[in-house]
Amino acid sequence: MEFQIIWFILWGLLWAVYFALDGFDFGAGILYPFISKNEMDKKAVIHAIGPIWNGNEVWLITAGGATFAAFPTTYAYMFSYLYTPLLIILFALIFRGVALELRGKATTDMQKKFWDFWIFTGSFIPALLFGVAFGNIFMGLKFDDSGYYGTLLSLLNPYGLLVGLLFLFTFIVHGSLWISLRVPDALAEKGMRKAKKFWYLQTVCAVLFLILTAPFTNLYDNFIKIPIWFVVPAIAVACLLFTGLCIKKNKNGKAFVFSALFVISLVFSGIIGLYPNLIPSSIDPKYSLTIFNSSSSPYTLKIMTIVVAIFVPIVLLYQAWTYKTFMYKITEKELKEESY
Repeated sequence: MEFQIIWFILWGLLWAVYFALDGFDFGAGILYPFISKNEMDKKAVIHAIGPIWNGNEVWLITAGGATFAAFPTTYAYMFSYLYTPLLIILFALIFRGVALELRGKATTDMQKKFWDFWIFTGSFIPALLFGVAFGNIFMGLKFDDSGYYGTLLSLLNPYGLLVGLLFLFTFIVHGSLWISLRVPDALAEKGMRKAKKFWYLQTVCAVLFLILTAPFTNLYDNFIKIPIWFVVPAIAVACLLFTGLCIKKNKNGKAFVFSALFVISLVFSGIIGLYPNLIPSSIDPKYSLTIFNSSSSPYTLKIMTIVVAIFVPIVLLYQAWTYKTFMYKITEKELKEESY
């Protein structure tokens, strides 16, 4: 197997893992002002994601770094063509991280409301715009050898917004399930109720995504050429249905696992459909950036593969240890004794 293909698979895997992990952080942050009716509830939600959110974002840095190192041409054009939305996402993530760290140090109601606003906004904007960005990549960006002809507003097209809403509702369901696993029982019940409501919206968006992907993109071409790949979106559909079934039966642990698997299989469905493209051109396929015309040298990719084989297992081990350490039910006594 060529190193470009190996790194295309790793690139997709890194994005899938990032969305599966930081996705529930986004969802919890979006639900934060709606599910928290008092100071104790707010502490509980922040505590639920506090020890792990920054570790989850390591995967975003890794995904971005892998794009830069493995496919530098794609990285350069991506941050040129999508500069404005990516910059908005970056600033939203910065303010969100600062808010999560400083909210517990606020001494006035105005300060608390300010940081509460950024916990919500800094979670909502990336959740939506990451989906919009990937939706437009699935469609293909309007560029040729003379440059990019789109604008920020042109990215907010119906299909892009649909994928954005699919990401948004998926992360909200994912986050509500995580909250239900970590917080005291009374608040956990609220989390499960939110999961039930938003699962229906998530499912509607998923159905529309499956239907509208055919006329708006060429993602299905690879599946038609090699039908065995249809097993991946089939897994995504099954995981979505099992998530809803487990939510209905109040099995929040199993629902969370199926939700994470849905995110991963959804991302891989898009990655399989894109191959060998990284950023397709909607003007003419000959201008598309692929894993072959935008990759680093084979020697660079070989060295990177060795580095990944050594360090990714280490990252997985310390993250597994982190989750094992902090995967416990928060008690009201603990919230009263500590500040977050």
